[in-house]
Amino acid sequence: MIRNVLTYFILLIFLVACSGSIDTSKLTPEEYFKYAMELYNKEDYQQAAIEFQNILMQFPGSTVNDDAQYYLGMTYFNEEQYLLAAYEFSKLIQNYATSPFVPDAQFMLAESYYKLSPPYQLDQSYTKKAIEEFQAFIDIFPSNPKVEEAERKIKELNDKLARKEYQSALIYEKMEYDKAAMKYYDYVVETYHDTKYAPLALYNKIKIEVRKGMINEALADINLFLSRYPNDDNANEIRNLEIELINKHNELTTEKK
Repeated sequence: MIRNVLTYFILLIFLVACSGSIDTSKLTPEEYFKYAMELYNKEDYQQAAIEFQNILMQFPGSTVNDDAQYYLGMTYFNEEQYLLAAYEFSKLIQNYATSPFVPDAQFMLAESYYKLSPPYQLDQSYTKKAIEEFQAFIDIFPSNPKVEEAERKIKELNDKLARKEYQSALIYEKMEYDKAAMKYYDYVVETYHDTKYAPLALYNKIKIEVRKGMINEALADINLFLSRYPNDDNANEIRNLEIELINKHNELTTEKK
């Protein structure tokens, strides 16, 4: 008896659930998209993704296709499936070039790679891809309100790349591989000159040059440091070091004569 009652209630729940479903085969593209958006707004992203995909397959050339394509990308993004999101946003950009969703799709394409950017110790392919896509967004849509955010995130990502190279230089220096360390410090200085790691890298390189008796090289880098970073915390120390090295250079020149 109890089993029959339970079976009845389970069947009843199933029938009620089914009665609330929608026969999407009878919907126009606009009605279907509205239904899919209701699912999206309820955060039923998995089902919404299925419906957006169905719209794209069933109604090729429809006026709501770019809308469906954009929100398909957004469903994956909200589900933290960032590679799939990036793929769908890139499809919108390629297939619906005149869509009003293109600026947002370009930003979200970059944002997807931004979310995939790992800690600085790991491979930074996604970080570089995010920078590339954010820069494309800025170049193509310079008056967009999100440009400032894109610029801020590019700076953040460049700082991460610079930190990775700077830490590599520090490791080589600790291992007393000075040539390799200076090479990495140079790379940071020239490639990431507008990050906080550039003056640190140049400062450390100067210290190595002084330690190795490379006076002319150290003086050249000191001149570069003071011209680029005159207000850096280490600037006064570098100025005093410059005076010391010039005096030492003059003494050596006098001795040779």
